[in-house]
Amino acid sequence: MVFAGSGGGSGWANMKSLTLQVLTGRWFMVFASFLIMSAAGATYMFGAYSSEIKSSLGYDQTTLNLLSFFKDLGANVGILSGLINEVTPPWVVLSIGAVLNFFGYFMIWLSVTKRISKPQVWQMCLYICVGANSQTFANTGALVTCVKNFPESRGVVLGLLKGFVGLSGAIITQIYYAVYGNDPNSLILLIGWLPAAISFAFLRTIRIMKVIRQPNELKVFYKFLYMSLGLAGFLMIIIIIEKKGQFSRSGYGGSAAAVLILLFLPLAIVIKEEYDIWKNKNHVMNEVEPPTQLKIITEKPNGELDLSIPPPLPPSSINGAVTTGLPTSQKQQRDDSCFQNVFRPPDRGEDYTILQALFSIDMLVLFFATICGVGGTLTAIDNLGQIGTSLGYPKQSISTFVSLVSIWNYLGRVVAGFVSEIFLTKYKFPRPLMLTLILLLSCVGHLLIAFDVPNGVYIASIIIGFCFGAQWPLLFAIISEVFGLKYYSTLYNFGAVASPIGSYILNVRVTGHLYDKEANKQLIAAGLKRTHGEDLNCNGAECFKLAFIIITAVTVVGALVSVILVLRTRKFYSSDIYKKFKEEVKAADMEMAVSGSGAVLSETRRETKIVGCNKE
Repeated sequence: MVFAGSGGGSGWANMKSLTLQVLTGRWFMVFASFLIMSAAGATYMFGAYSSEIKSSLGYDQTTLNLLSFFKDLGANVGILSGLINEVTPPWVVLSIGAVLNFFGYFMIWLSVTKRISKPQVWQMCLYICVGANSQTFANTGALVTCVKNFPESRGVVLGLLKGFVGLSGAIITQIYYAVYGNDPNSLILLIGWLPAAISFAFLRTIRIMKVIRQPNELKVFYKFLYMSLGLAGFLMIIIIIEKKGQFSRSGYGGSAAAVLILLFLPLAIVIKEEYDIWKNKNHVMNEVEPPTQLKIITEKPNGELDLSIPPPLPPSSINGAVTTGLPTSQKQQRDDSCFQNVFRPPDRGEDYTILQALFSIDMLVLFFATICGVGGTLTAIDNLGQIGTSLGYPKQSISTFVSLVSIWNYLGRVVAGFVSEIFLTKYKFPRPLMLTLILLLSCVGHLLIAFDVPNGVYIASIIIGFCFGAQWPLLFAIISEVFGLKYYSTLYNFGAVASPIGSYILNVRVTGHLYDKEANKQLIAAGLKRTHGEDLNCNGAECFKLAFIIITAVTVVGALVSVILVLRTRKFYSSDIYKKFKEEVKAADMEMAVSGSGAVLSETRRETKIVGCNKE
């Protein structure tokens, strides 16, 4: 060990130094982001507790889907969190998110458990919108910060972090069974306090740091990936075992403990990597300033030092091109107002202004394709409880559907992030084309639900969960690559607005309306009449058949529209899209080298004076 042979004081100082290195290092910040993201996907668990809200408050399906829409609206309209993040440090964003999360879900819990008087529908919509909006603050505070700290690995970072969001449903479910048992009301309480507590715990950890590209950076992310795959595999096995038999409270406690151990396992990689960085730092410092080494400096006859140090580069010289101040394009943007250059955007990959990005054809095409793709898959996820009930699946299967969606949501995010990065780097395979393929695959899941294939909802949960998860890292990576990182916080959250728009159209206006229409038809056929405050239920394959045929058609249209983006960006993706960041890293390295040369020069002069004094 490093501390072997050191005195007691020195060993303690080294231990403090290493601990500080771990807690303030970039890799610990990534680990903290994993934990925040692993509790930030409570909105995807709506299907697990929506039936409790429906029965407790006496809603029909249209009202429940309206509530679901406001959940999606809050979860994806993160413009406010993006704008706040532009002017404040990440800890402010995370703090606001934690407060919103607790308030929103705590009020829902009070309403469902009848600890307060029955709220109006608009109040419930407000509560769930506020609670779900906390997810955008967690995403902006943690995920956007990580992307800015690792710009050359953004696809991998997005895939991993969004993957943990996808896994959060299955993780929270195991903790919920261990702590509260099978009580859906308590699940609402759990998703109120747990994400808030984790965000508060890591307020000081999540921050913007200087970009330093490590040679083994990608390898470290792959290690994180393997551990997260192990966690996902364990959750999958546990779900299958729980489906086959009944678990006791202690059994759920054991599975939850195993989940937490696997969740914290990446901390070992963090400590190892930060230890290596700390050791290298100490090694360099000892080489530069050895404590007991004598230095003999010789002087030329004219008294000048014999140093072979290249003259520092002019401050405006980068890669041999001498500039005067700002580049021409940036000067022009400074001179013009933000409205005058809205329709004169820079080249793809450069930093667009917010308005330039919002009014570009690329953004509009991407936005429309996302409305169709995410809107359809999210409608299926939010209605899993009612889909399972109407098709005659047992109640335990509904929890299985939610957990399957959660795990495959994770796998979709990870695969889309890592595979798209590999394909892009090695084969110049454009991310928009991968988005097109994902949209087409999701149609298979929609059709399985529409035609009530035997045990088809299990397969549909896997396909839809995978496709829903895969769309997000692709969407956010495309935005960062095409429109730049300068205003990424805001543009990231604007892209997510497509989700509630798609959800409102396909979930509330189409699925909810057609479900209630079929349910009323069944009531009339049975000679019954719905009383005020009674929930409205539908049974049979016809409840969701037409809705999911429409969703399939809309998704196909979205896939065809996304081909436009593929054609428009094919030249951009065939080039080196990370060239800009590589040049910035080179410039930073050159600056450090020049600074280091200056430090050596200063030190040498000081030592020369000492030598001169000794001669006298």
